[in-house]
Amino acid sequence: MSNSKKDQNEILEKLGIQQLNPMQEEAMEVIAHNSSVVLLSPTGTGKTLAFLLPVLEVLNPEETNVQVLILVPSRELAIQIEQVTREMGSGYKANAVYGGRAFSKDKIELSHPPAILIGTPGRVADHIRRETFSVEAIKVLVLDEFDKSLETGFEAEMSEIILALPNLQKRILTSATEAELIPRFAGVRNPEYVNYLGEGKSELQVKVVESPSRDKLETLVSLLGKLKNEPGIIFCNFKDSIQKVSDNLNNKKVSHGCFHGGMEQKDRERALIKFRNGTHRLIIATDLAARGIDVPEIGYIIHYELPLKSEEFTHRNGRTARMHKKGTAYVLKWEKESLPDFIDFDSRDQQITQASDKPNVRWQTLFISGGRKDKISKGDIAGLFLKQGNLEKEELGNIELKQDCAFVAVPAAKASALINELNNSRLKRKKVRVTLI
Repeated sequence: MSNSKKDQNEILEKLGIQQLNPMQEEAMEVIAHNSSVVLLSPTGTGKTLAFLLPVLEVLNPEETNVQVLILVPSRELAIQIEQVTREMGSGYKANAVYGGRAFSKDKIELSHPPAILIGTPGRVADHIRRETFSVEAIKVLVLDEFDKSLETGFEAEMSEIILALPNLQKRILTSATEAELIPRFAGVRNPEYVNYLGEGKSELQVKVVESPSRDKLETLVSLLGKLKNEPGIIFCNFKDSIQKVSDNLNNKKVSHGCFHGGMEQKDRERALIKFRNGTHRLIIATDLAARGIDVPEIGYIIHYELPLKSEEFTHRNGRTARMHKKGTAYVLKWEKESLPDFIDFDSRDQQITQASDKPNVRWQTLFISGGRKDKISKGDIAGLFLKQGNLEKEELGNIELKQDCAFVAVPAAKASALINELNNSRLKRKKVRVTLI
């Protein structure tokens, strides 16, 4: 992607946004006129756009090296910000680097340096040590969800990275919770705060559901039957718990996905893709999914296991009932179990009885072995499925386009026929495989 300035109105039009929200407008103004800014706003309020828009204004289209470094606590957040940056169509190249993928792949992408580099602290520090890219032109540093990066043990790497940046002019820190203490190594001096944590209170209901059995599995299935086809997240504390719940739901033929740190990165990405496009209306996750991932607005979350800290409870609940939205957090509790003091609830529901309804599988996800690097666009993919695949427009679900592949949601009843019809078709000049994931 060539480096050239695009008008902010063009960017918003491309994103389908008519107007920025008050937090984004204030953040843009403050970031533009201050060298150190701390942006505090709940999950799902648009912090990424709030800091990207003013950052784009200070980029130099003639500069050929990295100008902006964005450090994030998770691979998923790195990928999400990279995707948002590309969707903005700003004209500036952006790349994400993170653990869990080949270092050689990073080196190929960084051989033509992006204007904006997004990455996890461990992988970015590794690149700086190996001098994969120049740090001389980096003027802007963003520590996104900086408190989460500190929680997950990245303090040493973040400190090392910041010390290696000789020409920083602007520092932006973001969080979805009240910052306790800004670490000294961040180099923030007398920051301006943009704090919207108390604004736009969501309409979150917390309901306690008591289970007669300690494992709570039957109560969970009954609750899911009551909630029917609404999308939601089931939170567990450990990956072993996720496996136990997943096995039980598989036995009950309840379709779902899983998401935790022990999974391969490819599998984690695909779990989120299938959740976003509706293939899975349900995902079982650890607190890794409590923030920093791109998922749609959901109606409820379920605490299958009680969170260990109040912060975890807050972040889990933040996945539903975002600003001005309604949502419910269900707390599953064995009848002899005590609730932590930080869990306040609105009601108890002891009347959850066995329900036969299960989430319907409406969509399936197809993989296409071609992407942006093959000059393939979403329009090309839509044309293939609508014309050659004979789908009606309303039958074509969400299309996610990656560098080297794409994912398409299609009606479950038509998935096999579409594979037979479209596998080994040509998109642009590339023959692509079409398979089910």
